[in-house]
Amino acid sequence: MNYVFISPAYPVTCTLFCERLHEMGVNVLGIGDVPYDDLNERLKGALMEYYYVDSLEDYDRVYRAVAFYIHKYGRIDWLESLNEYWLPADARLRTDFNIAVGTREHDIWTLVKKSGMKKVFLDAGIPTARQHIVTDLKAGKAFVEEVGYPVIVKPDIGVGANGAMKVESEEDLISFYEELPEETYVMEEFLSGDICTYDAVTDGDCEPLFESMCSYPSVIDSVQQDENIHYFTTADVPEKLRELGRKTVKAFGADRRFVHFEFINITRDYPGIGKAGDYAVMEVNMRPAGGHDPDMMNYAQSMDVFRIYAEMVTTGKRLSPVSADHYICAYAARKDGHEFTHSREEILEKYGDAIVMNEEMPPIDWPSMGRYVYMARFKTKEEMDEYFNFVLG
Repeated sequence: MNYVFISPAYPVTCTLFCERLHEMGVNVLGIGDVPYDDLNERLKGALMEYYYVDSLEDYDRVYRAVAFYIHKYGRIDWLESLNEYWLPADARLRTDFNIAVGTREHDIWTLVKKSGMKKVFLDAGIPTARQHIVTDLKAGKAFVEEVGYPVIVKPDIGVGANGAMKVESEEDLISFYEELPEETYVMEEFLSGDICTYDAVTDGDCEPLFESMCSYPSVIDSVQQDENIHYFTTADVPEKLRELGRKTVKAFGADRRFVHFEFINITRDYPGIGKAGDYAVMEVNMRPAGGHDPDMMNYAQSMDVFRIYAEMVTTGKRLSPVSADHYICAYAARKDGHEFTHSREEILEKYGDAIVMNEEMPPIDWPSMGRYVYMARFKTKEEMDEYFNFVLG
């Protein structure tokens, strides 16, 4: 099997996906804009071959790289970046080279445009916030009159919380329109609640091979207010969220993929959406969760999600056993400019074997993911809450 992996050097979790695919006998053929000598040794060992391009934005160069691999190795069975930014290019390459697995170019915009996602949600009857495509101040005021403040504005095509902001008053609204970006933005009603994700690897029938939930506070607030970061991952997906996650997979036809869907567990009633305690979908991401979230899934469920993905690619099913040894995996990250009660040494001494990872994040991730990360796992929520207070207090 020939698997073309676009940008295997970033994010860093791609190394583990490449390793597991290689272990399953796959020819992993990398294309990236990082010079070969700068790749980590584990990634080099997992790649059958690597084709360096000056820029992955240069479609013609990437196209020629894929053509070279086809000439040398034959038909390409799979092409992925597992990176949201490159999903449109992935789809175009699959279309141009008639690669059977994965989304083609004509279907990609429902997966990357928030306005396109919204149409799928509404057509499938999946609860979701009302949305307006930003045009002018008059239309914006009319939308706010309908849904009330605050509202969220964000790029129609965007990764994570980049470019997103909360508009809480008419003054904020006017300010937003005075500096309106050139790219298309959408405006959504703000739903009060905790953000939860539905994460899974799906098979050819859109059935999950494993499921996980992550629960975290608003990324927008943590960035705009420079808050420290804390969240957790668990295998105990609430039944309502599990049902909506699976329904969303089917609505998008998300087969043979790693998916990362964002929901909000609303804390009050919203007419036409749901009652307090229900879930409403925010957006879909047809790729693994970012950062260390896949590692957290592994620690929470005593499994290897990278292996499960490789098993799906090569056999269409999960071969790894399901472990009954489950935990809550907690992520606590400190940002610069804050004072903390306890030192790094005190944290490591107190939590000892419960700590599964502690490291400094890359500078690009400091605003959204924090700088110094302490990841630990626990059996109870009470233990986790005490841990968050100790690390971040």
